[in-house]
Amino acid sequence: GPLSERPLLEVRLGELHSWISTCNFSAQGLLGAAQRAWSSYCAKYIHVRQGGPAGISMLLAGYCLLSYGWNYQHLKQHRWRKYH
Repeated sequence: GPLSERPLLEVRLGELHSWISTCNFSAQGLLGAAQRAWSSYCAKYIHVRQGGPAGISMLLAGYCLLSYGWNYQHLKQHRWRKYH
């Protein structure tokens, strides 16, 4: 099919630059991409008939990493150090 309709995993390295140039980087395009990613995540891990704890644990781990990243500067200043 056309290069713009291929998913990222089916694009070869030589075609990557031209594939990125066909992407829509406007606010509406980025919002649509985020919505498609969220719906595919939910379809794969959350809304399954016999799902396990993988989807929820991935969300929890992502939240933990994100909150640590947000608070890193605050945590870095309050470490106990031997030398000041």
